[in-house]
Amino acid sequence: MKEMETGRTRRTAFGRLLRILGPGLITGAADDDPSGIATYSQTGAQFGYGQLWVSLYALPLMVAVQEACARIGKVTGKGIIAVVKEHYGKKIAVAAVLLVLVANTVNIGADIGAMASALRLVVPVGFVPATLGFTALMLVLQIFMSYRRYARILKWLALSMLSYVATALIIKEPWGELARATFVPHISLSFPFLFIIVGVIGTTISPYMFFWEADEEVEEERAKHTGKGADGRPLVTRDGVRRMRWDNFLGMLTSNIVTWCIIVTASTVLFSHGVTDVATAADAAKALEPLVDTFPNAGFLAKALFASGIIGLGLLAVPVLSSSASYAVAEAFDWRASLNFKLKRAHGFYGVITIATVIGLLIDFVGIDPIKALVVTAVINGLIAVPLIFLIARIANSRSIMGQWKSGWASNIFVWLTFAVMAAAAVAMLASARL
Repeated sequence: MKEMETGRTRRTAFGRLLRILGPGLITGAADDDPSGIATYSQTGAQFGYGQLWVSLYALPLMVAVQEACARIGKVTGKGIIAVVKEHYGKKIAVAAVLLVLVANTVNIGADIGAMASALRLVVPVGFVPATLGFTALMLVLQIFMSYRRYARILKWLALSMLSYVATALIIKEPWGELARATFVPHISLSFPFLFIIVGVIGTTISPYMFFWEADEEVEEERAKHTGKGADGRPLVTRDGVRRMRWDNFLGMLTSNIVTWCIIVTASTVLFSHGVTDVATAADAAKALEPLVDTFPNAGFLAKALFASGIIGLGLLAVPVLSSSASYAVAEAFDWRASLNFKLKRAHGFYGVITIATVIGLLIDFVGIDPIKALVVTAVINGLIAVPLIFLIARIANSRSIMGQWKSGWASNIFVWLTFAVMAAAAVAMLASARL
């Protein structure tokens, strides 16, 4: 009898956990997109464990910024751009939208190209058919599938991150050295080091994540039919905010654990064996070979695992990128916007999703290697995030906008610290480029 009660309690607890997990988990999983995998693999291959500490120290910064974004959406019932437009004017809102469009469109193109390159490691298909196929698949899913079903799919796609965790655990690691590299920061003022570290921070704390999580909190409230107060805003409860914070924390923690594991595996497998430049998808796939080296076709299996991770996370991330860009445009120009709307109710919203995805696709045909493009994309995200975090910090701490849910002292410290750190890294990188 006790065993039955224990099993029922465990299932209940697991059910509660699944209900808590939502926009935060999806955002965290999408953060380890193909751009993230390529950038973390590159820093591991190029600098060994030299930038491993970033995965630890970026966690509280990432949690703080994403919590502020989620709280803005949950409390105001609006996306970040809509709030910016209402309180800071349309010009600033449009400027923010342009930053998001540039960052997301470039990221979309790099991710689609990487997915195609990964697929070609295991399937004899041309680059053009692969990119077109992935583009069509993701557009169909976004436009013709309801948000609730789509969200469930996104949660399961997040499991593809686990191949890197498994690889890190089975490799014989120098744990003492890993501990030192994790807790003791190593900094070099050379341009290559600063370039990659801006990319690592930029792909960890990315602009598209800000807008996506805020807008999906709004979508969650709509789906739950949350009541509204006299001011027209959602009725926010302490329990609802607590669940949002747990969802956000677990999503970001999962993301950074995977980040740590990718850097470790790339360092141990690639850097220690003289591979210091991840130039192709095949180079990046070598990091997973220890996971399958007991099998006769270890090389092929490693490529298959890498391909499944890149493709799975690409299918997760590209819709997040295009949707967050579309939400931003729709909010700036007062269009109807929701993944729950049918195409006929939101032509402009789905039109931006389509255009952003197609333009991103075209970037793959300008002759840039997809893996290199992913790293450059991460650096662009690192630069563009700086002014956007400034806006988020101002909004989240405004009593006139957020009321009783304005940022507390801890949130303020960490969000502004994130702004300062990312701005300093960007300035240092640009200064070192001129030396």
